[in-house]
Amino acid sequence: MKEIWRLAIPAIVTNITTPLLGLCDLAIVGHLGSAAFIAAIAVGTSMMNMLYWLLGFLRMGTSGLTAQAYGAQAWTRARLTLWRALAVGVGIGALFICLREPLCSWILAFMDPDETTREMAEAYFLICIWGAPAFLGSFVLTGWYLGMQNSKITMWISILTNVTNIGLSLVLVLGWHLGMTGVACGTLIAQWVAFLTGMAYIHRELSRHAPKAVDSLENIESIEKLDKSPSPLAIYIDIFLRTVMLVAVTVWFTRVGAQQGPVMLAVNALLMQLFTLFSFFMDGFAFAGEALCGRFQGAGDQQQLKLTIRHLHYIGAGVALLFTLIYACGGTSFLSLMSDERGVVEAAGEYLWWAASIPFMGFLAFTWDGIFIGLTATRKMLMAMGSATAIYFIVYLLLYPTLANHGLWIAFLAYLLTRGLVSAALFNSANKQKTDIPH
Repeated sequence: MKEIWRLAIPAIVTNITTPLLGLCDLAIVGHLGSAAFIAAIAVGTSMMNMLYWLLGFLRMGTSGLTAQAYGAQAWTRARLTLWRALAVGVGIGALFICLREPLCSWILAFMDPDETTREMAEAYFLICIWGAPAFLGSFVLTGWYLGMQNSKITMWISILTNVTNIGLSLVLVLGWHLGMTGVACGTLIAQWVAFLTGMAYIHRELSRHAPKAVDSLENIESIEKLDKSPSPLAIYIDIFLRTVMLVAVTVWFTRVGAQQGPVMLAVNALLMQLFTLFSFFMDGFAFAGEALCGRFQGAGDQQQLKLTIRHLHYIGAGVALLFTLIYACGGTSFLSLMSDERGVVEAAGEYLWWAASIPFMGFLAFTWDGIFIGLTATRKMLMAMGSATAIYFIVYLLLYPTLANHGLWIAFLAYLLTRGLVSAALFNSANKQKTDIPH
């Protein structure tokens, strides 16, 4: 239990501070005297997120493989996992740079902003894209450090990144009056500072676990088990397809809200902040699950693995209960804190109970995701997401015509619950068929 909290708390801090990179840019341009700057930052950051979000497999795929190598004391395998993933991440980032002009044109055509916003967003994108290798490399480093049971490094790097971004942006924008160019350059430099700092710690981390001639002879049986794990490519593909489905659900939710008008779009966006806040905390415990489940799987310690899975569920249920109570008792006050639009806040009150149900309905999904990533059982995670996505659209088609936005929220809650229940069913079914935890 103590190990879970040791890994989870720094991960939670990292999750909370990571979005500050975009919020800092937004806050700075918000004082430049034109709404066009705010719109351009919103569009520009969305453009970058469209490229990066689907590449989350670089972090998730790396953490599980590294944690298993850590548990088996297969330090050569841990090194190989790191360098291979870095090559993929930095390579994709370099490809983005080479294709920056057509990528920018295609994404802007898809988002279709007004001309003024388009020009500034394009300027922002074409500068920030030079940070793609660093940003994607940092994805890999985050997963690798987590697999090596060290989430504190990524926490401190995240804090350093935000301090650097704030300081540079203030100087370049408010001091040197570089406007959008200054904001983009501040973000770009901060991304490279984060990556290079993470790389600087690599030598220290590797030197602590110098590989022996055949890694660790007493763990040779565990190392042989690693050879039966899915290939990194298979893991990457599973996680990529899962992310595509996750994006499809999110985009459809936003799209349906937009079709109901600006007020309902704002209502759903506001209520989704409750989900985002909860996810920051649950992801922290899921990250701890990745590290520990992978570690005990690699070490062949089934007793500790089962105990860790049990404790993760206990903690997840406790966090879900706490957030449900907070949202049920103070949800309206929280919404008022986030928006001054009385009409939007009042309209959101009608759907608040659906949003307040998210922690209880969703904690299993987060918990099992962490467990499956640690065990590199990504195919089961993909199957659970596929089932949940199908349920989401089926419930939506059945209920939305009569219940409107209530039907949309019920579909979303059904999607979260299905992810958790199907994951549990797949895990338990595999355990009945094998004496060992499945890969």
